[in-house]
Amino acid sequence: MKLTSHTDFGLRVLMSLAAAPERLMTIEDLAARHRLSRNHLMKVANSLIRAGFVTGLRGRGGGLRLASAPESIRVGDVVRALEDDVALVACLGDEPASCVFTGVCRLTGALGRALAAFLAELDAVTLADLVAPRQALRARLSLATAGEGAAP
Repeated sequence: MKLTSHTDFGLRVLMSLAAAPERLMTIEDLAARHRLSRNHLMKVANSLIRAGFVTGLRGRGGGLRLASAPESIRVGDVVRALEDDVALVACLGDEPASCVFTGVCRLTGALGRALAAFLAELDAVTLADLVAPRQALRARLSLATAGEGAAP
């Protein structure tokens, strides 16, 4: 399974917020530090806010912060919330009748079990687990100074 860039960027945003929980981070700051498009990151942030992982504060002095403790945010939940379609093949999704083998194929079961195992593995990992080397992550964030090599 390949995650979309939307989910990849969402995980990066969450890790950034968890690595420096004492401060709000703006879209501009995150975009510059991760060298990502501001517009794309705005869509990611909106998805994270709608899913309840992030709180956004508007206005001067505003920014993003985690909506709950990193220990309570499971990576599997983030992937489910940000991925539009986790089905590995059409018959595992909304279009089971699109295949002539539907109902007699063992591939569907095998892929379904593989997907469940993939998500179960991600469910075992929290955001806190991902940012356990907090000092190293904070150092990387500080090295990626705002405005340096930012994407358009």
